[in-house]
Amino acid sequence: MITKLGQKFTDAFTKYMPSAYVFALLLTLITGLLALTLTDSKPIKILEGWYDGFWKLLSFGMQIVLIVITAYSIAQAPPIKKGIDILSKKIAKPVQVYIVVIVFGVLISLVSFGMVVVTSILARELALRTKGVHYPYLIACVYFSSGAWVCGLSSSIPLLLNTENNFLITDGILTDTISTAYSLGTTLNILMILLFVIIVPCIMWLLIPKSFNGKELKDLQTVTTEEDCSIKDEALSYKLPFKAVSDSMNNAGWLQISVALLGLIYIIYHFTTNGFDLNFDIMIFIFIIMGLFLHVTPMRYSIAMKRSSGNISGILFQYPFYAGIMGIMLASGLGENISRALVSIASPESYTFIAYLTGGVINFAIPSAGGEFAVIGPSIINMVQDLGTNLTTSEVTLMTARASMSIAYGESLSNLLQPFFLLLVFPVMGKGIKIQARDIIGYLFIPFVILFIIQALMVTYVPL
Repeated sequence: MITKLGQKFTDAFTKYMPSAYVFALLLTLITGLLALTLTDSKPIKILEGWYDGFWKLLSFGMQIVLIVITAYSIAQAPPIKKGIDILSKKIAKPVQVYIVVIVFGVLISLVSFGMVVVTSILARELALRTKGVHYPYLIACVYFSSGAWVCGLSSSIPLLLNTENNFLITDGILTDTISTAYSLGTTLNILMILLFVIIVPCIMWLLIPKSFNGKELKDLQTVTTEEDCSIKDEALSYKLPFKAVSDSMNNAGWLQISVALLGLIYIIYHFTTNGFDLNFDIMIFIFIIMGLFLHVTPMRYSIAMKRSSGNISGILFQYPFYAGIMGIMLASGLGENISRALVSIASPESYTFIAYLTGGVINFAIPSAGGEFAVIGPSIINMVQDLGTNLTTSEVTLMTARASMSIAYGESLSNLLQPFFLLLVFPVMGKGIKIQARDIIGYLFIPFVILFIIQALMVTYVPL
């Protein structure tokens, strides 16, 4: 019954949901019209906000590009391929592939959101080696598993709250930082982690499609992407037929390993002095240094990076459009107006659900937790402070952290229906096949509904 219902939703999304890029264009027009009708902003101000916003996520977009290509280049290294080969020999059934990928994805996403690329690599390799895997459904499993990041070490909102002189403090909304003990270390967040580790795999197990006919990776491939020769063989093919200094330098393992050792020294220094401070920058650096070690020579690493960079166009040109949408909401005050409207109906019993709902709604227009929190965070925190007028400072702090985490949970969950972050998965899993968001999102609608109900009850009723 539930599988048939899931298939109906999948068919509906396939029929009606446009590509991720068209989705971004539609959201741009809708957000602009809402800003024009629901705020006092003049059209030219909205256009200026849209233009200014285009450039606000360039740094973040470049980080995402580097996360994708550096992680993918690591996966092409002989030791990693050998490890995947060993794992694949122990997995004989499609259901094992789905469960292994989901559990692995959840656990590794608790370290960082960018780890979804690593999960994508594992999933694709297992799909190549296991007969009967429904590939679009496997992509949905990978994408679903990445939602656990919001409970983990790289969750941006609790990290922001614990950052010295963050914008909430400089703007006078908060007087001091809020320790992650009030957010990531709470009973609520630990239960959320268990939800992802235990319940999410069960949900996806129940929804496994009955038929995989025409949906295996080999059926969907329009271009053979598995290179005919290894990276080592391709590197050798560039050599001249006679001895040359240039070839010696291009294939000098000592040169690349020397630089890699310098990088390793810095990584050790970073974590020694900063603790477990894991962010996009240090993750990318770690991936680069790992690639240097694993590919040994400059020529091999260059070839691996070239092969890894073939399908990132979606990230490069779609990110600016979403940044533009964020610019419209900031410049016009639309995001603040929406959050204030929801906040106006909040009570001590419902404030966490209101924050959760607000995070989910605004995420469709601003699919970036940090960018979204910049828009709606102040209104939500002011709401909590008003509700906590007669409470102690410690109680208000706990309520603030709880409301902020509720925003984060809502924002993360609505990504299941917002195709923006599929751009992280498609460069790896969509390589050589024709696939769009509409082929994936339908499998996630029922999981979205189930998790929405569970999380809404948790943020509302789990004790502070």
